[in-house]
Amino acid sequence: MNTSISLKKIQTWLGITAIIVVFGITDYYTGVELHFFAFYFIPVSIAAWRLGLIPSIITSVLSATVWFVADYYAGHEYTLQVFAIWNTIIRLCSFLIIGGTVSRIHDMLQKEKEISTRLQTTLNQIKVLEGILPICASCKKIRNTNGKWQQIEEYIIQHSQAEFTHGLCPQCGRKLLEEAGIAPEPAQPNS
Repeated sequence: MNTSISLKKIQTWLGITAIIVVFGITDYYTGVELHFFAFYFIPVSIAAWRLGLIPSIITSVLSATVWFVADYYAGHEYTLQVFAIWNTIIRLCSFLIIGGTVSRIHDMLQKEKEISTRLQTTLNQIKVLEGILPICASCKKIRNTNGKWQQIEEYIIQHSQAEFTHGLCPQCGRKLLEEAGIAPEPAQPNS
């Protein structure tokens, strides 16, 4: 699996480099009349989306450098060389902004997917009892959706994550002892 990830990264880098070279050659041959500056956003965005922020920064620098070299060798003459540097810096900043934005969007979408998956897993584990439950006033059985009466414990176990353990409250314990003919000991007064 790790090898396939590395292979995909290498293929992505090769693809990005090829796209930048093609745009650089196109910029060179079209000269100063046509500008393909915006097309460099494509490899920068691919790098940001598939590889992350640092690779998008590297791709941005590479794109700005290729654009500068193509512009220079195409014979674009500036009145001052500072204008060529200014244009290159502006393009680099644009590439960096696009790369950073796309990388951030990708990271946020990945986090949203993780949160959504965890939420769905949690929701799948939750069973909620709601609505009005018809219950017998005497034996406390509940009438289910099929119209059959079943023990309250059985019904709740089927419709929730609750489990039961049984015991006796003090009043029922005394009553049971009295019915069995065993008199409970009277409470001792505190001295």
